[in-house]
Amino acid sequence: MRIRLVAATAVAAGTLTALAAVPAQATEYDSALKIRGIQYDAPGRDSNRCSTGNTDEEYLTIKNYSRSTTVNLKGYVVKDAAGNRFTFTASHTLQPGDYVKLRGGNGTDSDARNVVYRDNCNFMWNNDKDTIYVYKPSGSRADVHSYTQSGSDKDRNGYITFHG
Repeated sequence: MRIRLVAATAVAAGTLTALAAVPAQATEYDSALKIRGIQYDAPGRDSNRCSTGNTDEEYLTIKNYSRSTTVNLKGYVVKDAAGNRFTFTASHTLQPGDYVKLRGGNGTDSDARNVVYRDNCNFMWNNDKDTIYVYKPSGSRADVHSYTQSGSDKDRNGYITFHG
């Protein structure tokens, strides 16, 4: 009986060690693509004028956290709690560890500069609180995060990091 108890304890301890070695992030999401952070409040006074505004200073950083999988963003959808949405309609490839900044305003998308513009001069993210959703082309959720200015942005700089 004692031998079985010792063996069972050793197996259980080995299982706990194996579980502890897996980062929580890996089990929390089933997608390589995650929200790294958000500049939800553009620096300066908000102005959504296309010619002189600062909506391009509001951005969402999305990163490919995979070690081996390349992700094409075509078909991915980014939404907020109010239903504002952006769909990646063109191919934009993220190699493992690569990221893209999805910016407001108008500009030229660039793989080399890791930037995609929404081609919309309206602000997407609320300055007080919001929820960010990222959906795969299949419609399943890749990542989601909520924030509040008072609870999530400790240094009040308008930027929040979700996954480092």
